[in-house]
Parts: sequence; structure tokens; C-alpha cells
Amino acid sequence: MHKTKPYLNYQKKHADHWDSIAQKQDQWKSWGGYYRKRLQQIHQFLVPPSMKVLEVGCGRGDLLASLKPSKGVGIDLSGEMVNRARKRNPEITFQQADLHELELDKKFDFIIMSDLINELWDVEWAFKNIAKISYPSTRVILNYFSRFWELPLNLAKTLGTATPTLTQNWLSVEDVNNLLYLAGFEVIRNWGEVLCPLPIPFLAPFCNRYLVRLWPFRFLAMTGFTLARPIPRGNHKQKKYSVSVIVPARNEEGNIPAIFERMPEMGKGTEVIFIEGHSRDNTYQVIEKNIKKHPHKKSALFHQKGIGKGDAVRLGFSKATGDILMIMDADLTVPPEDLPRFYHALVSGKGELINGVRLVYPMEKRAMRFLNLIGNKAFSIIFTYLLGQPIKDSLCGTKVLWKTDYERIAASRAYFGDFDPFGDFDLIFGAAKLNLKIVDMPIRYHERVYGTTNIQRWKHGLLLLRMVLFAARRLKFI
Repeated sequence: MHKTKPYLNYQKKHADHWDSIAQKQDQWKSWGGYYRKRLQQIHQFLVPPSMKVLEVGCGRGDLLASLKPSKGVGIDLSGEMVNRARKRNPEITFQQADLHELELDKKFDFIIMSDLINELWDVEWAFKNIAKISYPSTRVILNYFSRFWELPLNLAKTLGTATPTLTQNWLSVEDVNNLLYLAGFEVIRNWGEVLCPLPIPFLAPFCNRYLVRLWPFRFLAMTGFTLARPIPRGNHKQKKYSVSVIVPARNEEGNIPAIFERMPEMGKGTEVIFIEGHSRDNTYQVIEKNIKKHPHKKSALFHQKGIGKGDAVRLGFSKATGDILMIMDADLTVPPEDLPRFYHALVSGKGELINGVRLVYPMEKRAMRFLNLIGNKAFSIIFTYLLGQPIKDSLCGTKVLWKTDYERIAASRAYFGDFDPFGDFDLIFGAAKLNLKIVDMPIRYHERVYGTTNIQRWKHGLLLLRMVLFAARRLKFI
């Protein structure tokens, strides 16, 4: 970056300003304590403990320390801020540095820029610098003041109840998204936080946990959050990955031979793991027979001791050896021939959980009952709102993800508990909690050629309502 005189003057002015603020903060108390505490709660939800975390514009380092990183690095333009951060949080590494000229020999799982981009000289250049220290899996978390709050914030600064700042950039969400894209990042989601920045009992928690999530109040949020990841570079063609396809099978004996005949080979090898779940027909025996009949196909069979598709999927995943995990329903309503499309979407980096969608193309006449179709469309709208990412079909049985990401979901399962009899929401909610990119894959949905559906419309509809409430409590209204 060319160091022009205006740039150097701008940086010196800001460094001097924050040095003076650091000295005053030792005695000065503002109304910003509640706001900063709320930001800590949000970041703690987004960033799991024991991650490698960089915070740019770390101030006195309290936000970074609250995340309990395995390796924490904080940088700030102000030397006085860095000195105080080192004293307050000696377990964290802090250094004085200019983000526009940042040179680090480390990469990080999370990079945080909290209330910083409003003050940067060149936001695009700053984003390009953090791209250099990002893994493909790195998540960048930004929060920045909304211009709607410009007058209230200026009034609070005039009254001495908020931290004084210099001239702000006042970037819109669209501005931030575009600058991230120019620097090589893809936005996963945007949302607003903090409707009441003052510690008013009952009112502040209600406004900041609930009201700010609802229309029209969400447009009045004080700070905008953006979650982004590096744009995939498309180097997937040089490497192939092994695949495990999990096939839960209950009363599906008539479909088993076609699965063996139609299952495609993907990547560097495909294994098919059948989980038979208390069938009343000869599903188990037919699978055994076809495994012997097709010795060239890598396959395995396990009998499910628990109940429900979710239990079957978790058993299958525990037995899988592939780099990539797939779920395919044994009813063949989603053709096995479509699975390579899921494979390529995952390995190309288009998404980190590829979710099958039955609601785009016209279905065969008896593929889905009318009330089921209406219910699926309604729940897709609700879950898209709750997760902050588009989910057009939450109950399509075909889902694909990396085994390493599934292991992270399983390790974090205690946050949700064993709540999901279907198996779909365990993956969707877990992926959303880990900030994974969820991508819909439209497929043609076919009617059954054997057997009847295991879905019970009213019973499972009530369970879906429970899932909605569960997601609202654990993912949205935090």
C-alpha cells in the first residue's frame, strides 16, 4: 500500500486519539459497559473455546480474552491500548500494529474486527491483509455501528457518556459485503444486534434477545454483524476424496437390489453402510444377500439397536471411514445418480453442508402428499429465518458434509442434546452453530416404487413445531 501523506496523518491522528482514550479509561466510566458485555455474549456464542483467534483493534483485550482461545493474538494501532491489554490479560499475545501493513506468520480459525471498520483508512485493503492469514475454513466476524444511530451516539459522546471517536466511515451492510467480496471473502450471513445499549433491567434483555430479531425492530439495531469466509479457490480437481453413503433402511426390502445396482462410485472410492432398523419384512436378509452378490462394492450392514432415523444416521456415521459423509434414504425417492452432484458441490467449496431440496422441480404425482408439501414449504420459511441461511427443505433425507465437520458437530452436541428423531436437524442446527456454509441442492423427487413412507404426518408435524421452538431458543434468541 502506498503511504501517502494523508494516510500517514490519518493513522497518526487515530493512534494519538486512542492513546489518550486509553489513559482516560483507567478512571473514566461510560455507559458502554453493558454494550461491550453484550458483544462478548454474542462472540462467545459464535466462537467455540480453544480456537486460534485474532482480534484486530483489540483495545484493552477483554473481548478476546473472554473467548478463551488456545492461541489468542490481539493487535491495535494504539500503543497505550496494547500496554494495558498486556497487563489485564497476560495469557494473550498483544502487539502494536497497523492493519493496513499487517504481516503475521500465523493463520487463525477466527478473525474478529469489532467496532473497527468504521475507522479504517482503506477497508478493502485491510480485508485483503486478513485474507493472507486465513485458512479456507477461517471465519471472519465483523460488527459495526449502524448509521441510524449516528445522532444518538454523537449526543452520548457530547455528554461524555460514550467513548469519543473521530470521523466515522458509516458503512452500510451492502458496502461491507461488497468490500469483503472484492478482498476475496464470501458472506455467510448478516444480522443486527443491540436495540437497547443501556443496562435497564428487564427492558434491555427483552429488547436485545427478542425484539431486535423481529420486524420492524431489526432495522433499528445499533450494530450490524457480518459472518464471512474466504471464497473457495477451486483446487478440488487435483484431489479426490473417499465417500461413505449411509442408508437407513426400515421395511425397504424391495428397494435394496436397485441401491446396489445404481449406486455410483465417487471420488477415490465409495462405501455403502446400511443401517437396518427393526424391519417387519426381510430387509436385513435382502441386504446380506446383495452384499454377497456384489463383492466388488464396498458395503457393510449393521442392525440398529435404538429407534428413529436420527439414531440410525449417528450409528452409520460412527462406522464410516470416508472423508465425506452422505445420507441417502432407502426409498430411492432421491436417485442415487444425483449423489455425485452433492460430492462436487462439497469438494469445490461451494458449501460445507449440502442439503437436498425437493421443492424446486415438479414432483412425480404421488411423491409427496399435498399437506406434507404445504408443511414443508412453511417450515422452510421459518427455518431460513431462524438460521439466517436459506433452507428451502429441512426434511429432505439427502445431506452431505465432511467427516471432520460432522465430528465437530458431534463434539458440540451437548449444546443441543439428543433432541432430534429425524437426524436432519442435528446436522442443520449443528452446522449453523459452527458457522458452516449451508447450500441447497435441488433434486428431482420421485414417488416410491416399493413400500410406504415412515413419516406420520400429524405426529411428525408436531415434532417439527418442537424443532422450531428449539431452534428459536438455542440459535436465534440468545
